[in-house]
This record gives sequence, C-alpha cells and structure tokens, in this order.
Amino acid sequence: MRTADFDFELPPERIADRPTSPRDAARLLVVRQNGLEDRIFRELPALLAPDDLLVVNDTRVIPARIEGRRGAAHIEATLHKAEGLDRWRAFARPAKRLKPGDVIEIAGDFRAEVLAKGEAGEVTLKFSAAGADLIAALHRHGHMPLPPYIRRPEGELASDREDYQTIFARAEGAVAAPTAALHFTPALLAALAATGIAIARVTLHVGAGTFLPVKVDNIEEHRMHAEWGEVGADAVAAVDRAKAKGGRIAAVGTTSLRLLETAAAADGTLAPFSGDTALFITPGYRFKLVDRLITNFHLPRSTLFMLVAAFAGLERMKRAYAHAIERGYRFYSYGDACFLEPDRG
Repeated sequence: MRTADFDFELPPERIADRPTSPRDAARLLVVRQNGLEDRIFRELPALLAPDDLLVVNDTRVIPARIEGRRGAAHIEATLHKAEGLDRWRAFARPAKRLKPGDVIEIAGDFRAEVLAKGEAGEVTLKFSAAGADLIAALHRHGHMPLPPYIRRPEGELASDREDYQTIFARAEGAVAAPTAALHFTPALLAALAATGIAIARVTLHVGAGTFLPVKVDNIEEHRMHAEWGEVGADAVAAVDRAKAKGGRIAAVGTTSLRLLETAAAADGTLAPFSGDTALFITPGYRFKLVDRLITNFHLPRSTLFMLVAAFAGLERMKRAYAHAIERGYRFYSYGDACFLEPDRG
C-alpha cells in the first residue's frame, strides 16, 4: 500500500495543546461495524462486559529532552531508546554539528559523549551518570519530551510533568506517553471495578520514533524503531482468565496492542515476554489476541493511523476521522479518544 492512502486533511485548530479536565470528560467516539456513536470517556464501562479485560501500559515518561553545548554550538537531543545503563540512542539537532568523540555539556555535573552517528539525526550518547543516577540527572536537567505538535513557544508548562503521565505510570523509561490511558481517573477505575472489569498491566517504553513521519511512498519500505517491552506472568494469567470466561481483550493504546501482539503465539495464546519489538502493523495483519482497541486520534500518514486502519478498516477509519473533525473532536496526545471494534471483513 502507499503512504498516501493514509492521508487526510486536519485543521490545525483540532490539535489539542492541553488535556481535558477532568481527564475522563474527554469525548469518546465509538467506531462500530455498523456505525458511529458519540460518547464521553467516563462512559467506558457501558461499552464493556464484566468478564472483559483492559490491558494498560504502565510505562512512565522521563524528562528525555536535553539541551547542551558542544563548544559554541547549541545542541538539543531527545532520547528514544536505552542501550545500557549509561547510554541511549537519541535524535539530535543539529546533528551535523556532532561527530564521534564530541562531548555535549548539559550541566556542570552532567555531560554526554557522542559514541556513534546513525541516519536521520540519530546519535548514540554515553552519559557521565548511569542507572538511577542518570535518571535522577535527567529529572534535574531534562525536559518533558512533548511531541512537536503540542506548542510550547515559551517552554514546557510546570503542569506538563503531571499532565503527560498516565494514572498507571510506574516503570520509568518512556520518552512519549501511552496517551490513550491519559483519560483514566480514580473515579473511572472505581466504576470499572464495580462493573467487574479487570485491568492488567504490561510495560512498553514508548520511543520518540513513534512520532517519526513515514517518508517512503511504499509503506513496506518503512523501518520501525525498536522499543523495549515486557509482559509479565500476572498479565498472562489475567488474559487467560478473561478468555476462559469468554471475555474480550481490550488494549488501551496502540503500545499495549503492539506488545500483546508481539508476545502472542499464532493461535492467540500469550506467554511472558521481555525484549524489543519493532512490530509494524498495517492493513492485512491478522490480529491474534486483541478484540477491542481504545486509542487517541493520530497523525495522517503515520504508523499509528496505519495500525488503527488495520484493526478497524481503512475506509471505516477515514469516515470516523471525518466525523470527528466535523464534530469538533480534539486530536493527538492531549486530545479525545475512540473505541474501536475490529473489522470482521
């Protein structure tokens, strides 16, 4: 398929710069096989059955955007994948100012050496701190890695450090939020529990590569950046219990879905998993495990829009997005959400 098949026009005013308050007051577009339904996110329990299982991503976003100097040059870098206790792959700009052996001075006690250069502005950095000390240094000197479409001309807001984390955030390591879960609140979790809907947690450390545009004309030529994920024994047991009762598996976000589909066998059975995934889901993919998908509205020509088109059907998703634009839904990370039934065609 062609990248142009996944294009659509989005008015700039539909892009959300701040989250809805309260979070569960965001709008929820239900995309069924036989039509569309406008709802509010806090009505999610009504769309699920008591034996259904929600699978959420419990990754926590770290302040992964750093600024420093190499001599007189100002350097900005966004970390996107850990390669060791003291080294990360990052997207740097201007990368042309950097070469292996250069040192980026970030703060008096914090610096990074360029170990290698890759394609499209990617570099490998070795930091002067490692492990928990590195994470602590990032919290002191880094900035939240908000996606480029969230406009902050005067710098990040103090509220972004909380707004850009989900209620499930636990395992530090993501450089982008699993945004579908931003809509959950304690009140909604209580309502789900009262309905008998269980929640399982997996971890996928979302990388900045999730925002990279697809630059090739043929989508089969696009290379996904790998992200580290883990499906633990507790999540596997929860999936097995739900399936044994006839419940549906509902992934909260494309990150949860990609990790579950990576870990699932061809017959739909799930086993513990720990490692990298670069799964690229496009129309024609046969889903092995996930029955429902809760996700935000995505960029045109993006791998995420390709994924939802694979799950719910390209033409159906184009109609859904046109409806959302017409009805004033808010798009992208801080925007509204949709609840997708799979394409059974």
